[in-house]
Amino acid sequence: MRKTFLLVCIGFLCHWVNAQELTSPDKNLSLRFSLQQKGVPVYALTYKGKEVVKTSHLGLELKNITSLLDSFEVKEAKTSSFDETWQPVWGEVKDIRNHYNELAVTLHQTSTDRYLVVRFRLFNDGLGFRYEFPQQKNLQYFVIKEEKTQFALAGDHKAFWLPGDYDTQEYSTVTSNLSEVRGKMKAAITENTSQTTFSPTGLQTPLMMKSKDGLYINIHEAALINYSALSLNLDDTNMVLESVLTPDAVGDKGYMQAPCQSPWRTVVVSDKAADILESKLILNLNEPTKFADAGSWIKPIKYVGVWWEMITGKSTWSYTDLSNVQLGVTDFSKATPNGKHAANTAHVKEYIDFAAKHGFGGVLVEGWNEGWEDWFGKSKDYVFDFVTPYPDFDVQELHRYAASKGVKIIMHHETSGSIRNYERHMDTAYRFMVNNGYNAVKSGYVGNMIPRGEHHYGQWLVNHYLYAITKAADYKIMIDAHESVHMTGLSRTYPNLLAQESARGTEYESFGGNNPDHTTILPFTRLMGGPMDYTPGIFQTKISAYNPDNNSWVRSTIARQLALYVTMYSPFQMAADLPETYNKFLDAFQFIKDVAVDWDDTHVLEAEPGDYITTARKAKGTNNWFIGSTCDENGRVSKIDFKFLDEGKKYIATVYSDAKDAHYEKNPQAYTIRKGIVTSKSQLAQLCAPGGGYAISVVEATDAAALKGLKPLK
Repeated sequence: MRKTFLLVCIGFLCHWVNAQELTSPDKNLSLRFSLQQKGVPVYALTYKGKEVVKTSHLGLELKNITSLLDSFEVKEAKTSSFDETWQPVWGEVKDIRNHYNELAVTLHQTSTDRYLVVRFRLFNDGLGFRYEFPQQKNLQYFVIKEEKTQFALAGDHKAFWLPGDYDTQEYSTVTSNLSEVRGKMKAAITENTSQTTFSPTGLQTPLMMKSKDGLYINIHEAALINYSALSLNLDDTNMVLESVLTPDAVGDKGYMQAPCQSPWRTVVVSDKAADILESKLILNLNEPTKFADAGSWIKPIKYVGVWWEMITGKSTWSYTDLSNVQLGVTDFSKATPNGKHAANTAHVKEYIDFAAKHGFGGVLVEGWNEGWEDWFGKSKDYVFDFVTPYPDFDVQELHRYAASKGVKIIMHHETSGSIRNYERHMDTAYRFMVNNGYNAVKSGYVGNMIPRGEHHYGQWLVNHYLYAITKAADYKIMIDAHESVHMTGLSRTYPNLLAQESARGTEYESFGGNNPDHTTILPFTRLMGGPMDYTPGIFQTKISAYNPDNNSWVRSTIARQLALYVTMYSPFQMAADLPETYNKFLDAFQFIKDVAVDWDDTHVLEAEPGDYITTARKAKGTNNWFIGSTCDENGRVSKIDFKFLDEGKKYIATVYSDAKDAHYEKNPQAYTIRKGIVTSKSQLAQLCAPGGGYAISVVEATDAAALKGLKPLK
């Protein structure tokens, strides 16, 4: 027995000989880097002594030349520390601390005389690392065949996963142990307009996991620029995740020119679920903003829009029922209207009036421009020109009318995947926006890509998305991109990227529905990389009320829909339902009117992925707070306290909660509203119905008269 123990120790010491070690500023996280036999680089990560990532390989496989996988020696290892506090242009908090210890290891591949730097940054909330390719004689232009980064896990973790796909994230999240992925994969792959799965154990990032010993682990990437998006392939025998990059049309994973670097690979970890949601690690791994005057033109927006009525089938995007149109050839002025086209001048004015009456800054209008009759599924190159309206949409009159009401119309650019066409028209389209009073655009990338064979998440498209953002900035235009690549914190560098969809949003409530636990998972997955345009606020949960032929329904109570304005963070926040529906529930709609879209502070009060999230946020420049709580199909009693409030002050809390008999399926529109006094010492036990939740506005009582007749909140 003594001999066996000695051999194990000797093996361990040999493995980690000449190891480089790094700890986080709070000493809870520990990283080790070393070279195995044959010069193979490896790393490992622990949190409070528990294994997070076991010994895992690093490196890249290159095309037609010797790969960067082995034969390395450590040429140099430098450690440093960094600590700053910075202010985002908009965000969940006013100040963000960027505090890490760094290890930069320069590796020399002796067989090729090439150099590779692996840079690690260890924060209190996790690890970021990337590959850097310095300027050098023997590695200038190269093609990545595959990145070979591993994340060797310490067990068969519970995971919240999407099927690995190069073209869509619009799947329902599956909750299972990793060992069950293979058996559940077929059912998890549901139909989509563009999809390319790659493995029976392929997974997307962000990947959220929970270990059996209580660690919450999130794997993703940061600062995705000029590189293919990261996915993971699971070795379900050994519980090892390995990187998979999105290929281009000929199968290559990336065309590189040194000096250059990969995106950061991120591992956020804690023994508290709330810490995962409060992490700013991914933002911190991005560069500071490129715009010196960002605050003067980049403004968070709360908006309504001509959209949900088309999603439900009540109205149409297209002006006619023609099945074959050609831009510049089809004369829409002589075509017969279908009578259901929503983006007409009179109807858009109704939305502008509603927005102005209730204090909303924007009105999104989809389906305003020629070409919607056969926009999808035809592989058309010249599908839209982004400037020519249908005959019933008066651009100039709507510009005048919206301006007179203090409202901005939000542009819509659907590309139908024809990227070459969009880039040809982009300058003209952005100038058209500026000339007609638009300062924000919702862009879309539905369907397969043109150039044909390219994928939504490949290097070519990643570069296009950034080109659209930077080109928009030239015109002081803000972006909300749909069907694009997952977010990786780039909104720090390019804050005109207000939000993206890049996940299964509210629209799917009209396409069969989202699972009741959906909004208890998305903040742990999709939102790790940045804000989502989830489009909440649906009060009429039966879609058949708008379209008798659509029997889908929203798996949520009204109270939970209100909560999403707090739990699903976005500076680009839509009240998605129809004005006529909101007019029936104006007391509940008041919360949507009141809730902020930019924040000075955020506290996650309680959280468990897949079960519940309760978040409190302090509105920018005020002493008012908003609280939201969302739960799964089981319902629960949420127990919170208000210790985040200023001591010695009194606040008026307005609670929008599920009624006692509320239920996401049986009674979704049952809610109650009550008011009470709260202080920093107050506590609340609040019932959440199945598929329900609650929302609370907390306003400082600066006038004693406002407290008259109110009792402490219970």
